[in-house]
Amino acid sequence: MRNIDLVVIGGGAAGMAAAVSAYKAGVKDILIIERNGYLGGVLRQCIHNGFGLHRFREDLTGVEFADRYCSMVEELQIPYMLNTFVIEMNENREITAVNPDEGLVQIKAKAIVLAMGCRERTRNNLLIPGPRGAGIITAGTAQRYLNINGYLPGKKVVILGSGDIGLIMARQFVLEGAEVEAVVEVMPYSGGLPRNMKQCIEDFNIPVYYNSTVSEIRGKERVSSVMVSKVDADRRPVPGTEFEIPCDTLMISAGLIPENELTEQAGIEISAGTKGAVVTEDLQTVKEGFFACGNVLHVHDLVDFVASEAEEAGRFAARYIMEKEHGVDASCESGTQSEPAAGYIHVKSGNGAGPAVPQLINRNIRTDEVTVMFRPRDKYRDVTVKAEQNGTVIFTKKLVAVTPGEMIRLDIPASEIGASDGADIVVSLEGGAN
Repeated sequence: MRNIDLVVIGGGAAGMAAAVSAYKAGVKDILIIERNGYLGGVLRQCIHNGFGLHRFREDLTGVEFADRYCSMVEELQIPYMLNTFVIEMNENREITAVNPDEGLVQIKAKAIVLAMGCRERTRNNLLIPGPRGAGIITAGTAQRYLNINGYLPGKKVVILGSGDIGLIMARQFVLEGAEVEAVVEVMPYSGGLPRNMKQCIEDFNIPVYYNSTVSEIRGKERVSSVMVSKVDADRRPVPGTEFEIPCDTLMISAGLIPENELTEQAGIEISAGTKGAVVTEDLQTVKEGFFACGNVLHVHDLVDFVASEAEEAGRFAARYIMEKEHGVDASCESGTQSEPAAGYIHVKSGNGAGPAVPQLINRNIRTDEVTVMFRPRDKYRDVTVKAEQNGTVIFTKKLVAVTPGEMIRLDIPASEIGASDGADIVVSLEGGAN
């Protein structure tokens, strides 16, 4: 059993940023565990630009963004293990992993940062009926075929889902010589950033079918066409509205699922809304010494914000370790998962607001401000975003336009947050038109 101060599970943008931040905060005994054969995660296959505008004030490709953090890790000589898969983790911060070089590896950590990222929803998750021929792929798989392996996976493509990855891949398919027959979106609006709708869809005259879904896949050996149907208020296909689109490839870009199997294995409470761990304002879970950040905590809109959040997690994890070493109790453990400790303020979602992170705030707040992030449930213009406590507005922010594709971030001064019992904070949207 190895003893290591801080273990970071995941070597993508979040994991590297957390490790670098913790190192700079004073913790030097760090290990990054990554299941792939390289650091950088999915960014290694993102050759498009649009990364780094917030974090580095530069317009970078995903590869360049990853390389910035890889260089920091190498410069600080932070150890990492590649091709290493964590197979078990318990609430005592004991990790069992396996890799081809060392076989079984066991590690005891003082603190763990969870940065495992997320995975894509597949055809099986969406329960799309039809044969199982070739040509049914996720956006990430298409991206890897094109940008890493050099394969064009299809020539006549239908894309299900209008999230950012789907929109960007639509443009790339056209630039690579394929035809994008349509983008099909179950919602009445795109789930991607407005700039991606303009640059990737409108500029290439790609048709978009809203309030629609792929209700059937056809073709035995390979996809030959898909049936597209309108959906009702419950997003179920409406019989009689279907029409056929000939294609040889269906690319699915229908959302991401945080990779929290290890999180649950350690007995950490998972939020029903975000599908990530329940955390306090220092990004610590209700199990002491476990911190979570990036897409494993909640699916972000920009990798810049993943990195910024992970840097905070690294700093908080370093503080936790150093306080423990000096005999200071930094625990935020709740005792039970169903009933968090009385010392917490709950953050709840009100009108128009999606699930928020963090879900809990310590009454004895030790930060200058508390950052609350959430997505709006719909598109709005000229809206006021507010946070209320005990019926009193403690923070407001006016925004010209909001969409579910973009996160709303509220940096609430700690001095504005009261500490009385039952003083839950409710975030909501007021005014504005859809």
